Amino acid sequence: MRLILASSSVYRRAMLARLGLPFTCQSPDIDETPLPGEDPAALSLRLAREKAARVSQLNPGALVIGSDQVATSGKDAIGKPGDHAGAQKQLRRLSGQNIDFHSALCVTDGKEFLCRDIVTNCRFRALNDEEIEYYLQQEKPYDTAGSAKAEGLGIGLMESMRSDDPTAIIGLPLIELCTLLRHFGLNPLLPHPFPLSV
Repeated sequence: MRLILASSSVYRRAMLARLGLPFTCQSPDIDETPLPGEDPAALSLRLAREKAARVSQLNPGALVIGSDQVATSGKDAIGKPGDHAGAQKQLRRLSGQNIDFHSALCVTDGKEFLCRDIVTNCRFRALNDEEIEYYLQQEKPYDTAGSAKAEGLGIGLMESMRSDDPTAIIGLPLIELCTLLRHFGLNPLLPHPFPLSV
């Protein structure tokens, strides 16, 4: 059995590497357009499952991890800013606000799909333009939901963060992932019960 991360994200790759398990990455290449009227939390769960399903179809017998993250303000989804101007606009909007980051996770062996949504509630500090500009010059978080790279200087944007899993905000909830992997017979804290090809 192989372990595959259905993602091209360097952040998720680095997070999974912390578990010390051999794995490969494969981009799922799916359409991430929200469905009409789709709730952001439902969107993140659907995309995590679709990513896992797509890569699982291409790799029979593999254990596949899919993940997706959507930031929300109320019922509005907050995506990746894409560029500097977009990030400036986002952070001005998020200044002083409470934001929920839905970090969805799906693990499948091709037969059974286990999916979870881990929510991190973040309260952004009241930010001025000088702080926003300095942060953006340092981090360039244009490929990150809400422009907030909490694993780096982005932690300084936060007044508080609340979650059952402190790794969820980075995009791959490792506490819940360990639980799901154990369900499929892979305990990161024990010698691997089956060979994992690199």
